[in-house]
Amino acid sequence: MPEGPTIILAAEKLTGFIGKTVQKVAGYGNAHQRSLKGRTLTAIHTWGKHLLLVFGDRTLRVHFLLFGSMAVNPDNKRRAKLVLHFSGNETMAFYLCSLELITEPLTTHYDWTVDILSSRWKPANAVKKMAERGDALICDCLMDQQIVSGSGNIIKNETLFRARIHPMSRAGDIPLPVLRKLVGEVRRFAKSFLRYKRKNELEKHLQVYEQAECPRCHIPLQKKELGKTKRRTYYCNNCQERY
Repeated sequence: MPEGPTIILAAEKLTGFIGKTVQKVAGYGNAHQRSLKGRTLTAIHTWGKHLLLVFGDRTLRVHFLLFGSMAVNPDNKRRAKLVLHFSGNETMAFYLCSLELITEPLTTHYDWTVDILSSRWKPANAVKKMAERGDALICDCLMDQQIVSGSGNIIKNETLFRARIHPMSRAGDIPLPVLRKLVGEVRRFAKSFLRYKRKNELEKHLQVYEQAECPRCHIPLQKKELGKTKRRTYYCNNCQERY
């Protein structure tokens, strides 16, 4: 599933469509999306893992789920859920994703203070919410979009390792200074993720995700499906403390 930094890159690829008008709508998606025909793309926003295409008084929300993707001016060899044909003979297409039309102001749906890459991000709120989760595993907290919107499995694994916290730690047992360090690492690594992804070199900067050996201890990493989400988790039993 694409994480917050990847969604920002997707938004950047579409900025050239701003100011252009939809001439035709195609694809097998919901019929309500046909109402975008004749509307002009006025803005593009992101919130965590959501791509938000604003057409005046309505917004198309795109969530790429596990296997979704998008393409600009595709060759039409794949069956798209939605294809928007714009003025200037340009198109954008979306595949295997969730699409929803929002007709209310975005502020009624989204809190940008929980978005880890937003300028309005408030880390103190994330620390407070984690501390209040009590018996919840910290690996689950780092996948909760109402705490750290935009965080996914890569960010979860990498930040827990950098903060030296075992993924099976209970959130309520982790000291507040350690939680603050973890939340700081989330923001810091998310920015690095975005920078590395722009250069197409993210993989060479990953310390534990899909790696075999702990770079600190030089022993095999653990690889298990942990937490309520049952997502793959890579960690070191030696240098990541379990609280």
